[in-house]
Amino acid sequence: MSARRKSKKGHSEEHHVDERWLVSYADMVTVLMCLFIVLYAMSTVDANKFAKLRDSLATGFGAVASETVDTASGTIVPPELVDKDLEAFAQQKEQDPATPVSQTDQQAEPPPEQKPDPSPLELAKKEVDQLRALEAQMKAGLAAEGIISNVEFQIDSRGLTVKLVGSQTFFAPDRPELTARAVQVLKIISPVLAPAGMEIMVEGHAANGVTAYPSTWELSSVRAVNVLRHMVEQGAIPQGTIGAVAFGSARQVNDDSTPELMELNRRVDIAVLSDQADVVRALIPEALALAEK
Repeated sequence: MSARRKSKKGHSEEHHVDERWLVSYADMVTVLMCLFIVLYAMSTVDANKFAKLRDSLATGFGAVASETVDTASGTIVPPELVDKDLEAFAQQKEQDPATPVSQTDQQAEPPPEQKPDPSPLELAKKEVDQLRALEAQMKAGLAAEGIISNVEFQIDSRGLTVKLVGSQTFFAPDRPELTARAVQVLKIISPVLAPAGMEIMVEGHAANGVTAYPSTWELSSVRAVNVLRHMVEQGAIPQGTIGAVAFGSARQVNDDSTPELMELNRRVDIAVLSDQADVVRALIPEALALAEK
């Protein structure tokens, strides 16, 4: 018994576990890691790139015997249409929107061209064209009636100004009531300005001298308001687009040294104001000079 026990105790042979399976396990973990890295990199899927990657991986892992990677792109033709010509397929695609079309075809369509914003000078030229068209219409109507001699037109950075010059023509001396000639002029120009929809300012002026009114301010303001009322009530000018202002004798065009010069200071200006930005309005004189060349 003692010898037997001794032999057991004296057994010095070590027990070795077979660990060769770890090599295969490590290879499998490495392949899985590569797979998930590829999947992560493909989180934003592109149909073209995905197809190329699929063919490349299949070739690399030996699943498909291929010498080259298929990089073909374009319209994907269904198997049943392989033997048909391209024109027949195109007609069917127009008639049947369900016909498959590759994403490459959809992306190949160029985006609509965006025109650059017009420059301030180009906008000023368009504004001048619009103002000159209004001026031409009014001049044609006044010329047809033979009453254009006492009406002046001016285009500047403010817009278009129609000047009714001479109190003897448009107003009785020292009076604010419109004469028959004034009514005739307003009857022609109002239908031209009404559809334009632009802001209008009626500006009253008066000459220095004795007046039945407390001052030239009152006289010029009543004249401006009378012109405004006629344009709104008889000429269909929208009320929200027109206003009146009086300057009295503060903005003289001459020195009132003669009766004839005084007549020129007794006037009402109908200013058709441009609604463009300041930088565009500042270029209106330049655009007008270019248009007149």
